[in-house]
Amino acid sequence: EVQLVESGGGLVQPGGSLRLSCAASGFTFSVYHMSWVRQAPRKELEWVSTIASGGNTYYADSVKGRFTISRDNAKNTLYLQLNSLKTEDTAVYYCVKATRVGAWYKEYDPASRGQGTQVTVSS
Repeated sequence: EVQLVESGGGLVQPGGSLRLSCAASGFTFSVYHMSWVRQAPRKELEWVSTIASGGNTYYADSVKGRFTISRDNAKNTLYLQLNSLKTEDTAVYYCVKATRVGAWYKEYDPASRGQGTQVTVSS
């Protein structure tokens, strides 16, 4: 059974930083592209970033230059470093796996997400 457990969220002031983690189990983590998505209140799920199984990274324009995705295959863990946070980054952040090995980088399975971790950016 696929299990993804996100952590690391919190309340931070604009300009601040957070590091999110996602512990994965139930599948061969190293061979799948992994992504972060987020959902703000009253908005749809939004793709944020993907790291390919080979290490290539992709970012939404809204977070490029501020967020950094990384993975530790030995620990089956995905990370997202959030810097220079803005109020519009406020959302629940989820990690998700690709629908299949070798999928296109935005081809994630929204049903794979865990409970999420809340990020609130406010002064």
